[in-house]
Amino acid sequence: KKYYKRMSVDGGGERQPYYTRPPKQSEVFDGKQLRKAVQRRTIDSNASSMKWYLDRARKTRRLENDAIQPRIEYSVNLHPPAAVNMKYNSSSSVCTKFVHSSVNKPRCPINSCQWTPEGKRLITGASTGEFTLWNGLTFNFETILQAHSSAVRSMVWSHNGYWMVTGDHGGVVKYWQSNMNNLKAFQAHDESIRDISFSPTDLKFGTCSDDGAIKLWDFELVQEEQALKGHGWDVRCIQWHPTYPILASGSKDSLVKIWDVKSGKALTTLHGHKNMVVKVQWNQNGNWLLTGSRDQLIKLFDIRTMREFHSFRGHKREVTALKWHPIHEDLFASGAWDGALYYWQVGQGEPIASIPVAHQSSIWDMDWHPVGHILATASGDHTTKFWTRNRPGDTPSDYAYGQENANTGEQSSGALASGSGAGADAGGQFMSNFASNAGGNEYRGNRDMRDDRGSG
Repeated sequence: KKYYKRMSVDGGGERQPYYTRPPKQSEVFDGKQLRKAVQRRTIDSNASSMKWYLDRARKTRRLENDAIQPRIEYSVNLHPPAAVNMKYNSSSSVCTKFVHSSVNKPRCPINSCQWTPEGKRLITGASTGEFTLWNGLTFNFETILQAHSSAVRSMVWSHNGYWMVTGDHGGVVKYWQSNMNNLKAFQAHDESIRDISFSPTDLKFGTCSDDGAIKLWDFELVQEEQALKGHGWDVRCIQWHPTYPILASGSKDSLVKIWDVKSGKALTTLHGHKNMVVKVQWNQNGNWLLTGSRDQLIKLFDIRTMREFHSFRGHKREVTALKWHPIHEDLFASGAWDGALYYWQVGQGEPIASIPVAHQSSIWDMDWHPVGHILATASGDHTTKFWTRNRPGDTPSDYAYGQENANTGEQSSGALASGSGAGADAGGQFMSNFASNAGGNEYRGNRDMRDDRGSG
């Protein structure tokens, strides 16, 4: 568009251009037009970790640390969850701030996700059998590879961080190195593998399947040592105790069994649920066993007394995912069939935070970053979403995300600082003493999905 002014030239007037919009400058390299650079949200905990490293030499006790007020200028005093002043307040690590939504080009349900041991990347397993690697700082796509010929059902890292073992819908187990090099593949079960768990020494691992059996394997020799049979239906989840040679399992028969892996016998059976048990999770203290079921309940058992001592009620649909926080002993997150994401604290009857519309569909898996400041969730709506802690002064409820773009999650309320800002990580924190919903609206209808993560 041009703008003109009158100019007198040789006694006569004519229209001449007064201002012309400059042409668009597009960068071209090797005959191809380059994509415009997009600024990405970055969650970098290095600055806050360095601040903690400098402060802990002279502030060894919790009371010696500066109190954090709900104002943005106190972000310079933020520390990672493992710091002394943060470790005693588990609500400071509640991740309700939406950061990014990652989607593969071939859209398909995401069944599992795992952070790498160093926390630099997130690996997701899709129903197409593909692994996708996402950057742990900017959450952009890095690479994709065809890992299995059928849907990936479970993936777990060894405790030493050298090996990753995965299982698929066809009953095949594969060994992977940290550089995604596949070294071994074998047929472990005749039906779909539902869960895999390593022993504390990493010398053995267990698998469970829809064939109703739990198999224990020698990792180095790749040989089956024994099969644990006692469930009357599909075994959906297992987990090895963090220190003792015992194994917990949950089944479609609504029972939770605790096994002695040396003798192969069941030590006890917990009759706490009325529907399929989908997740079992040992706490890092080794005394608490967390179970989630399709009866919408989450129960906490104390194995010292073999009794239930807490029941968490709040989900409106079936519980599909559970995960303890890696630092805080009394904090865990849960996901449900309707896409709701809840945060719970042991001793509290109600969830300390909730996001009713975290996903459009069921949350199949979730995993905490090793530092504990980011939570990644994998869902049947084809997306993997990243959630982080709020900064001081941010409201615990992400209303802009819930109202403006609840379905796609492209926007979120508040500005996220880049990781280079004044010694504070972009996620921020200190969400103490709140119990408000972080969605702003209710879930808009449930999608009709088939059982078993879309499998036949």
